[in-house]
Amino acid sequence: MPRRAPRTSRKALLTIGLAMTVGVLVAAGATGPTPSRVSLSLQETAQQDPPAPPAVTGPPRMEIDGRFFTAGGEPLFWLGDTAWALLGKLDRSDTVRYLDARSEQGYNVIQTVAIFPQAGANRPIRGDVRSAPEHEDFWDNVGFVIDAAAERGMYLAIHPVWGDKQTGSVVNEGNARDYGRFLGERFGDRDNVTWTLGGDHPAGGEERLWGNLADGLRAGGATQLTTYHPQGDQTSAQWFAGADWLDFHMIQGGHCLRYGVRQRLVDTTYDARPAKPFIDGEPIYEEHPYCWESDRGFSTAQDVRRDAWWAVLGGAAGHTYGAHSVWQFNDGGRGELGARGSWTDALRLPAGGQMAHLRELMESLPFQLGEPDQSVITSETGSGKDRIVANRASDGSYVLVYSPAGGDFALDPAATAGLTSLRWFDPRTGAFQDAAPGERFDPPSGEDWVLLLRR
Repeated sequence: MPRRAPRTSRKALLTIGLAMTVGVLVAAGATGPTPSRVSLSLQETAQQDPPAPPAVTGPPRMEIDGRFFTAGGEPLFWLGDTAWALLGKLDRSDTVRYLDARSEQGYNVIQTVAIFPQAGANRPIRGDVRSAPEHEDFWDNVGFVIDAAAERGMYLAIHPVWGDKQTGSVVNEGNARDYGRFLGERFGDRDNVTWTLGGDHPAGGEERLWGNLADGLRAGGATQLTTYHPQGDQTSAQWFAGADWLDFHMIQGGHCLRYGVRQRLVDTTYDARPAKPFIDGEPIYEEHPYCWESDRGFSTAQDVRRDAWWAVLGGAAGHTYGAHSVWQFNDGGRGELGARGSWTDALRLPAGGQMAHLRELMESLPFQLGEPDQSVITSETGSGKDRIVANRASDGSYVLVYSPAGGDFALDPAATAGLTSLRWFDPRTGAFQDAAPGERFDPPSGEDWVLLLRR
């Protein structure tokens, strides 16, 4: 097909017009009239570049303050959604549709992947990451998604490359740094971006690869926060507790009901030194077949809520949600790994809307003072899916207790002294109801409940 002739720019047209005006004046002779103010103004305009489009106004850059996040000097509670295939699969119309839906539901972080090998996502490479800069249209769209998220007050947590099944081939120790530099030069000035290395992948034996990628990001000018996303039942603290490039930890609680493993992940990551914030970046997805075996059933909203409340009261700086049909943007029917139904329908799954109640409750408190504190509970805390957990403000201003199956419990009077407001919080609806005072507390039903005691 013949190439269309390039359009003449506004500046070029103005310059041509100026030349014609000057030519007429010269032809009129040196004794002709002085050039008019109009022609002078035209000359001044031709010498100026057209104004740049206004910058997209988004949220302030995410920062670290101890075990929690801040933005613009204020505490920030991370509420994320997994949208792994977003950049490589959705067109711009569906991208806006998705972001609008999650923004309305209270999410402020979207976790996604640039080079994603699943769910039919387009990968911007020919062979390996050295060819990534050649795919200009893809990276232009990444910029669009970053801006669209910023307009909605949201952050984009970007995996440069999904580690699972791509390390050693798509990305390796030799090319990781240059790829990181390319991304840093392209997106390092975007305030609403964070970086997630790894990608459902253990880092054992590949620590240098990920360190090289992190070095490249910094060399390219990317100073945004960086973390590492491990495989299920793992924490980034296993390999990178002391890494200077890792700003906060990430665990993957995974998609099986291994309650003891999840408890260990939360506890060991909170206890890792130096102390850093942590997030469960891939807990059990809603509507996910248990351990990928559909005949065992599919995860419920209560499974999802348990993971969220256990993590946050266990010291996490927020939480990430996932819906099995949404992360892969399944169009309907059977998707990958046992997914069922369309992503647009899955946006309305119960727990997906209920995560906002977690964020709302935490943001109503000075949650950055919260610390996991099981000593508050003087009765048996239970185990497995029934395990009751507590979190207490370091200044004693509030206590939170989560009972995942409606079990009753007793509290230490010394820990609750001066806390005169006692209310049950329903994590399904966000509604409160008064709690009877005393040392023992019995939730209103056999479902999960949160007890809030505060001054």
